[in-house]
Amino acid sequence: MDQTIQEYNDSMSAEDKAICQKLRQEIDKHLPGAESKIWHRHPVWFINGNPIVGYSKLKGCIRLLFWSGQSFDEPELLPEGSFKAAEARYTDLEQIDTDLLKRWLGKSVKIQWDYKNIVKRKGVLERLV
Repeated sequence: MDQTIQEYNDSMSAEDKAICQKLRQEIDKHLPGAESKIWHRHPVWFINGNPIVGYSKLKGCIRLLFWSGQSFDEPELLPEGSFKAAEARYTDLEQIDTDLLKRWLGKSVKIQWDYKNIVKRKGVLERLV
């Protein structure tokens, strides 16, 4: 286990910590080859240096963010930002649908936009897979 992610989770309230722990457990289970670390102060998982999924504390919720999520064609994921990211928000552990999360994580491996090189391409995203 990456200690810094555990420290992040441990810094949360009991309710938020339970959500973070469940998200981490499911992400680690379904993205076994992904690198995980704290990136911009939040837990993020990467495949070949490209950010795939992460979560963060927002006022009143935990946000699960998929960098390429707008391309997943999943109505439960809401667009976030001006690129291809999409999110789900949780205020209670019971809101996490593990079957749905597993499907999203599967799509996160198959559908990726190249955020790793976005600066080099001056803000232009290219589809990887």
